[in-house]
Parts: sequence; C-alpha cells; structure tokens
Amino acid sequence: MGDRELFEGGDDIARQERAAAGQPLEPRVGPVPKGPPRSKPYTHPAAGWGAAKAVTEFLVDEREVVVGSLEMFKMNQEDSDGFDCPGCAWPDTKDLALDLCENGIKHTSWEMTGKRTTREFFARHTVTELSEWNDHDLEAQGRLTEPMVYDPDTDHYVPIGWQDAFELFGDAVRALENPDQASYYTSGRLGNESSFLYSLMARELGTNNQPDCANMCTEAGSRAMRAALGTGKATVDLKDWESADAVFVMGINAASNAPRMLTPLAQLYRAGKKLVHVNPQVEAGATRTIIPHDILAMATFRATPTSNLNIRPRSAGDMALMRGVAKATLEWAETDEHAVDRQFLERFTSGFEEYRRLVAATSWDEIVHQSGVPKKDILEAAAIYRDADRSIITWGLGVNQHEHAVDTIREIINVLLLRGNIGREGAGAAPNRGHSNVQGNRTCGVTNAPEPEFLDRLAEVCGFDPPREKGLDVVGTLEAMARGDIKVFVGMSGNFALASPDTAFAYAALRKVDLTVYVSTKLNRSHIVHGRRALILPCLGRTERDVQAGGPQRISVEDGDSMVHLSQGNRPPASPHLLSEPAIIAGLARAALPGSGTPWEWYVEDYDRIRDTMAKVLYGFEDFNRRVRQPMGFRIEQPARERVFLTPSGRAEFSHAPLPDVVPRAGRLVLGTMRSHDQWNTTVYTDNDRYRGIRNLRTLVFMNSDDMSERGLDEFQPTVITAHAKDGTERTLDGFLAVRHDLPRGVAAGYMPELNRLISISDYSEQSDQPLMKQLDVTIEASTGRTGAPGPAERAGAGRDG
Repeated sequence: MGDRELFEGGDDIARQERAAAGQPLEPRVGPVPKGPPRSKPYTHPAAGWGAAKAVTEFLVDEREVVVGSLEMFKMNQEDSDGFDCPGCAWPDTKDLALDLCENGIKHTSWEMTGKRTTREFFARHTVTELSEWNDHDLEAQGRLTEPMVYDPDTDHYVPIGWQDAFELFGDAVRALENPDQASYYTSGRLGNESSFLYSLMARELGTNNQPDCANMCTEAGSRAMRAALGTGKATVDLKDWESADAVFVMGINAASNAPRMLTPLAQLYRAGKKLVHVNPQVEAGATRTIIPHDILAMATFRATPTSNLNIRPRSAGDMALMRGVAKATLEWAETDEHAVDRQFLERFTSGFEEYRRLVAATSWDEIVHQSGVPKKDILEAAAIYRDADRSIITWGLGVNQHEHAVDTIREIINVLLLRGNIGREGAGAAPNRGHSNVQGNRTCGVTNAPEPEFLDRLAEVCGFDPPREKGLDVVGTLEAMARGDIKVFVGMSGNFALASPDTAFAYAALRKVDLTVYVSTKLNRSHIVHGRRALILPCLGRTERDVQAGGPQRISVEDGDSMVHLSQGNRPPASPHLLSEPAIIAGLARAALPGSGTPWEWYVEDYDRIRDTMAKVLYGFEDFNRRVRQPMGFRIEQPARERVFLTPSGRAEFSHAPLPDVVPRAGRLVLGTMRSHDQWNTTVYTDNDRYRGIRNLRTLVFMNSDDMSERGLDEFQPTVITAHAKDGTERTLDGFLAVRHDLPRGVAAGYMPELNRLISISDYSEQSDQPLMKQLDVTIEASTGRTGAPGPAERAGAGRDG
C-alpha cells in the first residue's frame, strides 16, 4: 500500500456512499478500522493482563519488541540513565523498579519507532495530497529527520539548512509592525530549561503572546486555587496519598489518563481506606484493577477494588454535588462538634460565616436537581468525608472544562476547608495534570498573563525590560489569526491545529498567518494546515541522547506534585540532523535578536548555565543545579502546604458563588469530548477503546439508552449532532453513530479531536477562558444523509473581542 493505507474504502457505509457519489471525504483521525464497529461492555479489571497484551501487540506493530522492552526499565527512574515518561505528570516513586503504565509505554514506543519521514517522503507527496490522509497515517510515517520548508510553487516541503531556517524566522519577526503580531505556543512536552528559554525569547522579542495547552485543559483549576489558597498547584505529594483516609476522584478516567494512580488507589483500598469516584461514566479505573508490577496478583488474577462509591452527576453537576456534601457536613456540625474543624476555620480562613449562610439557603431540592444525584447518594459521600480524618480531593478535565469550572473547583476547596484538609499530612487538593510537563511550563514562565514580580526578576537578572501587557491565550490567538493580526506563529511541540476548538475556524485562521513554525518529532496535521510560509523543525525526543559542547545534557521536568527532577535520554538520535529544543530556541532567538545580550549559544553548551539563571529568576529554584541532582530531585516550596496563604487576606478564602443552572433544556443534551483509551492527546494509536468496549470505531456518540429511544435511535444508527453555540450559530456533524452507554439522562459523549468541529470559538468559559469541551449544548437526531462528515450548517462563529 506504499506509505499508508488509503482511508477511502470505508470503515462504514456512509464513507463508501460519499466516495461513490464523488463527494469530498473528511480525513479521519484514527487509522482505517480492521472490521465492523463493535460495542461490548468491559467487565475486566483495569490494567492487568489486558494492559500487558495491549503493550505486547503495540511493540510488535512498532517493531520495537526487544529495544522497546529494555528501554522501559529506564522510564521514570532516578539514576543518571533514566528518562522521564513523556506522557502524564503523575509523580515518580523511588519504591518501584517498574514505575510505568500501558499508555506510558505506548507513548514512549511511538517516539522510539524505527520509521523515518525523510526528504524523499516529502518529494513523493504534495501537501494537498497529504491533507487527505488521516492523522494516524501522518504520524505513522515515523520520526522527522531534517528541517523542511514549504515551497508554494511545487506544493511540497523541501529541505532547508538549520541556519537558513533560523534566518527565515528572524527576517519574518523583524519585519513585523509590532511584536504582538507573533504568538508563541507550547504543549506540555517542553522541559523546564526549554520553557524558560522560550518564554525569555518571546518576552525579549516584546510580547506576552504565549498561549499553551493549559489554556485548553487546566486553566480553571489554577485560577480557582490561586484565588482560594494563593497557589495554583497541588498541596499534596505521594506520601499524603499513602496516609489519606479518604480520596475523592472527580472527573478523571484514571485507567487511561493517569494509570499510575491505580497503584495508590489499590493500596488504599487494601488498607481499608475509602475511595469515591465522581464521574458521569463509571470508568474501568473506578471499579477494580490488577497492577502489572504486582507479580502475585498477575499470577493469580487477583483484582483489587478501586472504589467504595461511584457517584454519577449530570455533566457540570459537580458543583451542586459538592454543595450537597458541604450542606450535610454543616447540618451534622449542629450536633457534632467534630464534623467541622472550627479551630482551623477561625485561624486560617476568611468568609466562612457568609459561606455557611449561603449553604443553608441552598435547598436540597435545588442541589439534587442541579447535580442529578439522589440525596441519599450525596449523604453517603458526605458521611465518608465526615468520618475520614484526612481526605484528598483530586480532579481532572471532567471538572475543568465547564462554563463554571472555577466556581466548581472553589467549591471543592470550600469542602476541604470545612474539615481543615489543607496543610496537613494525608489531606489536600490535588489537581490532576494530564501532560508530562504542563505544570513545569507555567512554573518556568510560559504564560500569557505573567505575574509582575516574575517580570521584575526577569528584567533584573536578564537585563532587558519585558512587556507588561497581558498577552493572547489560545482562543485569543485563534481570533487574532482570523482577523489577520497574527503574522508569525510558533508551535513548540504538540499539534495545535488538531487540538484547537472550532476546527473549521482554526484551520482558516492558521492559513491566514504569514509564517508558521512547528518544532516537532513527527509529521502531524499542524504541518499540513500551515501559513503562507511554513517551517518544520525536527527535535530530539526525550528518550534520545542530547550531547552539546559541554558533554551529555539532562533536562528537568516538574510533576503534578511540584517535584522537579532530571531526565536523560540514552538512545541514539533518530537522525544526525536533529537539534535539541534548547538549541532550536537559541537559534531562533539569535536570528530574530542579532544584537541581544542574552548568551544564547553559551546557554546551549551546558544546560547547567540555563539552570543557574533560572535559579535567580524563579522563586523555589534557588540552588537549582545542586538540588535537582538529589535523589528524586526536589519539591518546589508550596506555602499553602504549610498553611501560609498568599491571598489578599493572608487566609484561605471561602467562595460564595450561587449554583448555576446546568440542566439541559427540553430536547437538548450536554455533550462532552474525551480521549479514547488507545489515544494520547491528539495521537490516536487505533480505532479501539478497550475500557469502553469499543472496537473499530471513533466517529460515534455515546448516549443513554432512554435518550436514544426517545429519539428513535438504534445501536450504530447514524445521527445528526447539532451544537448550539453561545453566539447563536450552529455546527452540525452528520453520520456519527449512536452507541448505548451507561450515562445519566441528558449526557452524551464522544471523542476529541473529531468532535472539536462542534465547539464554536465563542464557546469558552467566561471564568477560565477555556473552550467548553465538556459542556456543549446539542441536539441529536437520526440522520437521513448518513454522510459521516460536517453538514452544511457547520459555520464559524463571530468570536469575541481580542
């Protein structure tokens, strides 16, 4: 089949009909399915032999069985040869020789592939042809091997030397009328040193336009925690997980998104602790598990439960649920002096009395109606919380990506404050960070809204006056592109085009940019949906050796518990023409800032030099080079963990937001997007979703059986999904197949990035500016056209002011 397996040829009848009619096909994201779609409830434990089998099959497909298996022994290990998993940000532990998971192995092996995307590949295929390929097949070509530039005359990417590529960027930036005509994006793959250099470059160039993946995923949690506690980070570490009496897991599919979380959950259950999962879907990780490194359990097929209680609120009903937990706790406190921690409330909090009155005024009827959870279930969860001396609440994208997510997370903090569960062992707030170094990116300066104190230190240490105006986030950048106000766009890692909301709007906006520059390891959709001019700059992966003038280099990353540790790749680079991310950033910076006093080249010779400068600029990084070489690295100081609250009052702040109305209107459903199990962010490995029992299908919509019957829908029947945007526009997908799933009435779900087409650029939270990826207002009905592609009603929204 040549370079790929053709995506025409039909995983379903709809695509065959469109091909026969000569209609254009929308490239799918996943590979061509290997058979008809299947749906069967998953009844096995999470992880265990299912994960082992999946990993073996994946390594065979990637032809990495021997080398890949050996490399796994170095993942998440603290010795000098260990590398940090480029997947999730779950903290490492020194107690496990194999601290890894199925998705981490897949993610790493996908990077270690022996396949290569060479200049010969680009010579064979025009960009127009590649635009028709599915996204899986684009990435499956393997590692990029040298810098490429788009040639509009031939519609091909052609080779370009590194210095010429840097000069192309430098000329474009220096030609801008003002620095804010450029925007600098990063995903969570970037290491701390690269993040610092990248933010330094953007600010020395004169802009705070630094959108990042957190703008789409975790912004709400950071804003809520800063307002309530004076910190945007977790107040717990792994030791606290070991000593907690109760853990509430909210809006997290642990088996897929944070698989290493299953280990402490299983340990807590075996120790008699209480585990409560809050999610509209009862995911596999919320039932039982066999931990693969538990040899005895694997040998005897002995599974451990991972939950004592599963609560299924309606979409965005989490805030009402937490209000119910608070109401029950405060009602019990009227007769039980131990139900709340009065000493903590008096000494360390502000606004408690107003919050108590607000909760008292919120009726149980309203709480039940808005949460979608029966009162008896809320009381059961509240009793677990009351009876636990120490409780942790952790949450993920299922909480973050809603309209009122900031208020919801502040309500979670309110509940923790009632019993003094901040700043003591075994208790606290634990936002779940999905990507490897998304937290470290922010810590090291990548943000469109930098704090004045950080800018002051940057100016003092680095000798220039950084811009003070707030820059553009992801949504703001897309809108500015659409207006023609962004002329240069740089993407450090990730797949910005495919991850963005409002796909049609985003693609059109990106094509208006004069120059797009992507630093990547593999070909992806962002290289195909490019500006008038485009550069692809290939970089080293985290598993590969990085040797500079000063010798072998290591980078650092920050996990979700604020632990900073080193990572060192040991594999030969995929190509001799690859550069490290710090070297690429330095090359871009020098070309754009030829007179800069920043020692860009000197920094790249030895990353210790970058860390020495970071130690002077970043609070918590003092004596960086020594401390990061300690076993397991070091933990960034967390004042709230010591009950020092950097809020205006100097205390932990109760919030007093009323409950929003999240009940869908008659005839409407609330649709949320999510990843399948065989997917990591925009990278899709197969068209299967093991834990949800799906095979050979991604263009689907999960629905409650009664909601399907009400609409006359049968299993696998094509649907028309119409999203009703905030700005009054509509977007339609025709042909996605209805699949029965155990969801509450009024809730529907499906996969990103396919469903990103439905998210209007106007559909973002007023509280967090995040796209509403878990709260789309939709109608779903039976399809008559069965096209499997965007319908004629899909159109771009007016957006918002920049």
